[in-house]
Amino acid sequence: MHIKQIELSGFKSYKDAAPSEPFSPRINVVVGANGSGKSNFFHAIRFVLNDAFVNMRADERQQLLHEGAGAAVPQAYVEIVFDNSDGRFPVDREEVRLRRTIGRNKDEYHLDRKHINKSEVTNLLESAGFSRSNPYYIVQQGKIMSMSAMKDNDRLELLKEIGGTKAGARGP
Repeated sequence: MHIKQIELSGFKSYKDAAPSEPFSPRINVVVGANGSGKSNFFHAIRFVLNDAFVNMRADERQQLLHEGAGAAVPQAYVEIVFDNSDGRFPVDREEVRLRRTIGRNKDEYHLDRKHINKSEVTNLLESAGFSRSNPYYIVQQGKIMSMSAMKDNDRLELLKEIGGTKAGARGP
């Protein structure tokens, strides 16, 4: 399983629908000038996949909507298209589309264009290997430096936790 493509519309610095180039199943690099939306791009991925953005108030949702020149954006969405050819998601499709749409008074999810609730999203992501307790599939800006400054034992424990080997694992 890997992310094939991401589409953003109305989210932070992305006013109009902006599909990404297709992603490689291996390594991808996101580059751009300062202020071009790189951080917002990763923020959008976290917005869909992470529990950090649940139970937001209307004013918090409003802060995620594009604010710029022209007419106000009433809602935003982020859609992540996953390659499911390995069957990690428990659905009988080779491609899975997970979309989150927000507005001032709206926050909803769609799986392959069908409305689903947050607990269904959580269950789907956990069944595919995304962990609510270990959201290290995206390392936020600035975290790499703090990880590099950790003591060796602390870094090892973090890596065990990320790798899912910490619980109940005992070394020699």
